[in-house]
Formats: sequence, C-alpha cells, structure tokens
Amino acid sequence: MPHARVLGTGGHLPARITTNADLEKIVDTTDAWIVERTGIRQRHHVAEGELTSDLALKAAERALESAGIEAAELDLIIVATTTPDRVFPSTACILQAKLGVANGCPAFDVQAVCSGFVYALGVADSFIRTGQARTVLVVGAETLSRITDWTDRSNCILWGDGAGAMVLGAADAPGIMATHLHADGRYQDLLYVDGGVSLRKEGACYMRMSGNAVFKMAVNTLDAIVDETLAANGLAKEDIDWLVPHQANIRIIQATAKKLGLGMDRVVVTIDRHGNTSAASIPLAFDTAVRDGRIQRGELVLMEAFGGGFTWGSVLLRY
Repeated sequence: MPHARVLGTGGHLPARITTNADLEKIVDTTDAWIVERTGIRQRHHVAEGELTSDLALKAAERALESAGIEAAELDLIIVATTTPDRVFPSTACILQAKLGVANGCPAFDVQAVCSGFVYALGVADSFIRTGQARTVLVVGAETLSRITDWTDRSNCILWGDGAGAMVLGAADAPGIMATHLHADGRYQDLLYVDGGVSLRKEGACYMRMSGNAVFKMAVNTLDAIVDETLAANGLAKEDIDWLVPHQANIRIIQATAKKLGLGMDRVVVTIDRHGNTSAASIPLAFDTAVRDGRIQRGELVLMEAFGGGFTWGSVLLRY
C-alpha cells in the first residue's frame, strides 16, 4: 500500500500588515492586553480585490517549486477554506484554472474551519493510500478579514489572512502515519458566522465566538487528541520531535506543549506574526519551520487543530 509523503511546502501572506497599534485606533484595546491574552502582535490582511484563490495560488506555486513538481502532474487538488471566493465553483476549481491544470483531475474544497487543513490532509492521505491519486496538492487558504466584525474588540484582534500549501506524493514508507478526525455539532453556537446562503440575514455576516467557553473546550479537546494519537500509534511523548499546532492562542499552544512535555523550542509558533489564519495556520507554520531549517527530514511531527463546528483532529507525519 502506498503512503503519502510531503514533497514540498509553500506559504504566502498578503502584503498589508495590521499591528496591535493599528487596532488600538479602532477599538477599545491595547497592545499589552492583546499580547497577554493571545500572543498576537500583528496579522496580515488582504487588499481590496485580493481573493482567497489569489493567496492559494501563490502558496501552491511555492509548494510545487519546492517539490520539483509541475502543476500538470497533479492528480488531485484540495483547498481547505472557510472563506471561498464564491459559493460555487469551489476555490479548488478556481485554483486549478489559475494553475493552468487542464488534465481533468478532481478538485474540491473542504470546510472544517480551523481544522480544515488537518481534515484535508486526511482526505488526501486516503486518496493516496487507496491508489486513486499519486500526487496531491493540499492548500489551506483564508481571507478572514472579510467576515470580521471590526467593532467587536474581543474578536477582531484574532484574525489574519494567508495561505499555506503542501504537495504530497505516493511513497513506499510513511509520510503521513495517521490522521485522527472528530466533530461535535452540538457546540455550533459557541463559534459561528451569523449568516449564510440558506440562513438569510440582512447585511454583512460576521464571526461570533464565546471566547471563554471555546478556550476551555479547545484545551480539553486537544489534550484528548494528543493522548488518542500517541496511544493509537504506540508512541510515547518523547517520540515527538515537533509540535505544529493550529495558531489560535498562545495559551492553548503552551497547554498542548506541556501535555506533550515539549519545550517551546520544539513547538512551531507563528501566531505572533500571523494571527489566527484558520485553515491556513498549520501549513503556514509548517512551511516556516521547514524553510528556516528547524524541521528536518526524518523527524516526527504532530499537527493538531480545533475549530468551529466543533471540529478537531491531528496528523502524525514523518517529514
């Protein structure tokens, strides 16, 4: 049975930077309060007319270049996003056209909010393991600034825009060793967008979050997914070389690192510069650590995420 191996990675952040000082001018907050509560110092936001597919394209191009793969060689394109360009066609289909891929390969979106990239890797891994694809592009891309309520002082400080990508290829040895995916829709009212196509609403639709409740649920759930992943794969905490978490909140990241017994020098943290980029945060963080030389071939990496739905999950991979 073939396994999915990471061939290349890429990331892209829009040029416009919004600092905490910028937010101090529009809502009742301070840099010190934001840093203490979240760990965020700045985040990137798209320009007028800049789309999720534009960010995805640039990240994908960098990942393909890193992998030494031509776009025409792709057998499957998956985009994890909460903020697609359109209701349809999928952002993956739009990305396929922008990449110039005309080979008819399947392309579709995955929507699991902040867990989206973890979910998408699970889908891609299944396609490769079953022989339905050999070369897969997986992208997490978001323009969360488009659904941010800039009057909500506890919420608007969190969100950033960006995209990260991986090219996966079939290999004899793992790669992706395991994925563990979960959801519980009973908690949908704690983190949601207050409108949609079927649920009609006058005016703009924005993200809404019960911050304290989400924080507690995230910490407990991520503790559990760490235990599940280690037990299911016969591993001890000390076997993990790197933790690449969803970049939601520095306190959640620190709690998960403590659970694993990892020093923060073995945890990839980008939230201070990127903010919470939802489905883009894990691939952006992973690409950052690969390109700066921290994560090396052969090392064991645990990725974990928690997001609206609620959804949560992990990916265990040998880079």
